[in-house]
Amino acid sequence: MNKILGKAFLAMSAIALAAEAAAAETTEWNVSLWGKPRAFTAHIQKLSELVAEKTNYEFIITLNYGGLSKNKENLDGISIGAFEMAQFCAGYHRDKNPSITVLELPFLGVSTLEEERRISQELYKHPAVVADLARWNATLLMPSPLPQYNLVGVGDAPRTLADYEGMTVRATGGIGKAMAAVGAVPTSMTATEVRQALDSGVVKAVAFAPHAHMAFGTIETGKWWTTNLNPGTVNCPVVVNTDALNALSDSKREALLSSVDEALDFYIENYNTKTMAAWGPALDERGIERITYSEEELAAFREKVAGPAAEEWIAENSAKGLPAQELYDFVKGMIGK
Repeated sequence: MNKILGKAFLAMSAIALAAEAAAAETTEWNVSLWGKPRAFTAHIQKLSELVAEKTNYEFIITLNYGGLSKNKENLDGISIGAFEMAQFCAGYHRDKNPSITVLELPFLGVSTLEEERRISQELYKHPAVVADLARWNATLLMPSPLPQYNLVGVGDAPRTLADYEGMTVRATGGIGKAMAAVGAVPTSMTATEVRQALDSGVVKAVAFAPHAHMAFGTIETGKWWTTNLNPGTVNCPVVVNTDALNALSDSKREALLSSVDEALDFYIENYNTKTMAAWGPALDERGIERITYSEEELAAFREKVAGPAAEEWIAENSAKGLPAQELYDFVKGMIGK
């Protein structure tokens, strides 16, 4: 009898040890990105480091720059589980993620990275937004807050807004609509295509945040930069494959989710200090002229663009079945608070 009990005990112990070993197995996730490591990806790098530390390196998140998917196809890759995490920009495929394109409307009035982060994180929790991304088996994890875009360009500098008439400008989403309102010809292309387009004359100006102008080399070609056009920004979330998220152990899921805010804190501090500190000197070193518009011109620009763009967005997305007015009011209600 004792021998039987002993064998049973050993068998149960073996099962327990096997279960413990399985629980401790290393989980490896891949993140699909593009370009190169830069301020835009600093929070993802920080998240990877935090998760590894919190799990004693039993949860490894590997950043892949361009090796897994094209940036316009990252959401598709997430939907089929080709990788577990990805970054994309809403304006790359407005039809695939219409709910979050509200954050790309021109002249929303968001003034800081901190405000962009707060509003994005709240919007990502909205039931309509959750359902929208669920169509792609995607869960929104965190935003990539970006400042207002401005233009770097070649050729004659546009000293008034009227000078944009007929100018080809790389601008996506709401920024593209804003530029069209002053007569420019907006062209949508991914960040990795921009330098060649500017060098070859396909576009005469590029709308980017400062980090991207530096990372993708527009300031190596550009002759002028707009200091205060500020037509809007883009919303570029980090998403995870929902099945992969649900498959994590409780402890690993907690390690991931509890690291988001710390990673975003790091991102914003890095952008506000290192990136912006390098921006002015980068322009000076290359002799890039700064173009500043009068407040009167900018006020007329905002009035001409903001209202009609919002009305068009609401009508278009209401027709798709989204609670578009509710989403717009939700965002506008958080600005300045």
